[in-house]
Amino acid sequence: MAKKIGDSELRSLALVGARARLSALQGEVASLLATFPELRGGRGAKAAAAEGSLPKRKKSGRKRPMSAAEKKAVSERMRKYWAERRAGKAAKK
Repeated sequence: MAKKIGDSELRSLALVGARARLSALQGEVASLLATFPELRGGRGAKAAAAEGSLPKRKKSGRKRPMSAAEKKAVSERMRKYWAERRAGKAAKK
């Protein structure tokens, strides 16, 4: 007679299988990327593949803060933009 498997035991067995499959897939992906580096995507991937190296990524980080003059210029442009928008909406009504 067959033994019934509980939900928790079934889940743990499925997890073992999923981990094994994930490991196999990661190995396959690594093999494919080693063979075809242009699959990595991004700008310049084809040129990098032709040269044999991958493009360097930009460092992520914060942008330079705006100076007071830049903030004032943006503020004035936006004030003008929204005034034109309000005037356009009023004219349509």
